[in-house]
Amino acid sequence: MPQSQQPPSERLSGSVERVTFHSPESGFCVLRVKVRGERELITVVGSAASVTPGEYLQAEGGWVNDRQHGLQFKATGLRIIPPSTLDGIERYLGSGMVKGIGPHFARKLVRAFGERVFEVIEDNPERLLELDGIGPKRQKRVTEAWAEQKVIREIMVFLQSHGVGTARAVRIYKTYGEQSVERVRENPYRLALDIHGIGFKTADTIAARLGIPHDSPIRAQAGVRHVLQEIAGEGHCAAWHETLVEQSCALLEIPEPIIQEAIRTELAEERLIAEPIEDRPALFLAPLQRAEIGVARGLERLQLDPPPWGRIDVEKALPWVEAQTGLELSESQRAAVATAVSGKVTIITGGPGVGKTTVVNGILRILRAKGVEVLLCTPTGRAAKRLSESTGGEARTIHRLLEFDPQVMGFKRDQYSPLDTDLLVVDEVSMVDLVLMNQLLRAVPTRAALLLVGDVDQLPSVGPGAVLADLIGSGAVPTVRLTEIFRQAAASRIVVNAHRINAGRMPEPPDAARPDSDFYLIRCDTPEDIHDRLMRVVTERIPSRFGLDPVRDVQVLTPMNRGGLGSRALNVALQGALNPDAQPRIERFGWTYAPGDKVIQLVNDYDKEVFNGDIGRIRSIDIEEGLLTIDFDGRQVVYETGELDEVALAYATSVHKAQGSEYPAVVIPLATQHFTLLQRNLLYTAVTRGKRLVVLIAQPKALGMAVKQTGSSKRLTKLRWRLMEERA
Repeated sequence: MPQSQQPPSERLSGSVERVTFHSPESGFCVLRVKVRGERELITVVGSAASVTPGEYLQAEGGWVNDRQHGLQFKATGLRIIPPSTLDGIERYLGSGMVKGIGPHFARKLVRAFGERVFEVIEDNPERLLELDGIGPKRQKRVTEAWAEQKVIREIMVFLQSHGVGTARAVRIYKTYGEQSVERVRENPYRLALDIHGIGFKTADTIAARLGIPHDSPIRAQAGVRHVLQEIAGEGHCAAWHETLVEQSCALLEIPEPIIQEAIRTELAEERLIAEPIEDRPALFLAPLQRAEIGVARGLERLQLDPPPWGRIDVEKALPWVEAQTGLELSESQRAAVATAVSGKVTIITGGPGVGKTTVVNGILRILRAKGVEVLLCTPTGRAAKRLSESTGGEARTIHRLLEFDPQVMGFKRDQYSPLDTDLLVVDEVSMVDLVLMNQLLRAVPTRAALLLVGDVDQLPSVGPGAVLADLIGSGAVPTVRLTEIFRQAAASRIVVNAHRINAGRMPEPPDAARPDSDFYLIRCDTPEDIHDRLMRVVTERIPSRFGLDPVRDVQVLTPMNRGGLGSRALNVALQGALNPDAQPRIERFGWTYAPGDKVIQLVNDYDKEVFNGDIGRIRSIDIEEGLLTIDFDGRQVVYETGELDEVALAYATSVHKAQGSEYPAVVIPLATQHFTLLQRNLLYTAVTRGKRLVVLIAQPKALGMAVKQTGSSKRLTKLRWRLMEERA
C-alpha cells in the first residue's frame, strides 16, 4: 500500500471478549474487544504471541473497511496486559489457559481472593487449600501449570520478537524448562537438533535476528550437521564428501573453504566420522558409523558358538513336525526349517503367501519340544499382535522387549543386562533400522540363537540403513528365500498381483467371470479423475459392496504427502466426507481435530508408549482442560493440545508410514505427479498391506513407471562391506 493510503495511526485499548481466530504458528489473530465508550464489540486484527479472553489489550494502528468483514481496527502493534477487573480475571482464568482451572474454579478463586488472585497462585499457593474442592493434588497442578504458562508465554514473546511462529513454545519449554530463552539465545541452532517440528531454517532466522554472522563457524557447523541429518532422514547412513559440501554451500550460501573448515571441526569433535565406501571419501554421523560397526560385530559374535540346543537330527525332525501340524512342507520350507534348527543366526525371507508363518511355527514346535526358551519381537505393536496370533506365543515390540526407559532415554537391556533367552525371533525385519538393530543385537547373549524373518523386497526402514538387504547381500548370514506360493494363497489376486509387481510385471485386472475379486484396478486419465473415484470408492462403493467401515477398515495409502493426491489434501477431503459434524473441534499445527477422527502418531513417544506409525481414533476432546484422549488399539492415551504436533489425520497416510501394518481394505492412488516416488518396492509394499481388498486407482503411465523402476533410491551404507570384512 503506498504511504498516502496508510490509515492514520491511532491507539485503542480494551478487554478481549473473544478470540475469533489465533494462529500459534504465525501469531495472526482476530479479536473481539470491548472498548470503553463503544456499545458494540470492536474487531481487532493483528499479531500476538499468545492471547486469552479477559486480558487487556493496547493496540496501535488504524481503521480499515474490509470488503468482507466490515469496519476493523488493523493493529501494527499489540500489547497484551493481564486483566485487572474481576470480570476480566475470571474469564482469563476460566479460559482453559491454566490446566486445572476451568470456569467453575475461576469463579471460586476470584470470589475468594479478588484482584490478588494472581499473587496468591504465584506467591502463596498454600492459600488455595482454603477453598472447597481444592486438595493438595489440584493445588500442585494449578501452581505448576501457572509457572509453566508464564515461561511458555515468555518463550512465545521471545520467538515472535524474532519473527518466528509460536506453535512450538510448549515443546521448547518441555525440552529446556526454565532456561528456555537463555538456551536458545546462547545457540539457536540447537532448536533444529532438539525440537521436533523446528527445522534449520527457523533456527537460522532466530540466529540472524540475534546477530550471529552469516558466515560464522557456529552457523557453518550447524548447517553441515543439518544437511547430513537430512540425508540420514532419507535413509542413508553416510554421504559422499563432495555431496555434503555441495549441498551445504547451496543451503548456507557461504564459500566452500568455510564449509570445509566446519567439516574439519566436526570431525575433530567426533560428531562426524570420515571413512571411505568403495574407495570413495564419505562422511558419517558418528552414531550411525558406530551402529554399523556394532551390527557387524554383534552378528560375528553370535556366530562363534554352536546353537544352545545342541545337534538336532533334521531327517527325523521334519517328518515329526509335518505329522504334528498336518501340513506338508515344500522343499524351500524344509530347507528353511533345517537351516534354522541347525544354525546360530538365520534369515528367512519371502513375499506374501509363501508360508513364512508356517516355517516359523515349525521351527518353534521343534525347539519348544527340546525345552528351548524363546522370545518373539517385531518393530511395531500391530506386527507384534499378528505374530502373537500366528505363533501362540507372547510377542512384544523391540522397544518393550529391550525395556526402554524414558527417564534416561535409553534401554535397560544391553550387553551388561542381556535378554534371558535361547532363541530370539524377530519378524518384519525389513522395517528395523540400523540403530535399533544395533541396540537389539547388544542385548542378545552370545550363547543365544537369532532368527530374522522379513520380506526384503518391501520398502526399507523409515530410519537410516537397509539392514535386511545388507545382511542378505553380504552373504555373511545363512539365508533361505521362500518363493513357492501356496494353493490357498494363489486364490488371492492380492498375493498373485503382489508377486507379479515384484517380478516387474503389470498387475492383472479382475477376471470378469469372477465378480468377487479381492483386487481391483481402476484406470483414470487425470489426477482429478483419480481424486473423484477415490472419494466415491472410500465413502460409498467399499462400504456398500463389502460392508466395511470407511474409517475403521479402509486405509488410503499414497506415495507422497504433498499435492492434490498427497496425504495432506486427501485427509482434509476425507475428514470432510466421513466426519463432518463431530464436536467439539480443535485446531492445532495446521490440522483440525474432532472426536471420531482417525489419527497417526508421527514420532516415537516413549512416555506414552506410542510409536511412529501407530494409528488411533480420537475418543474425546476436553477444551477446558486442553486435553485429547486417543484410543490406540483399546488403550486410552491422553495428549495435551501442545503435543498435537506428534499426530496427524490418518484417513490417508504415506506408504512408508504403513509398513508393518495390515488393513482390511487398502486404496492406492497412483498419478504421474508422484513420478519421483514411483518405485516397484513402494507399490509392492502398498499392495501387500491389504488383507481382504486392494483397490488401485491409477493413471496407466504412472502404474507402468512404478512397476518398472527399481534401485534408483539405493541407500548409501557400509554395513554390507563391514559384514564381509568381519567374516573374512
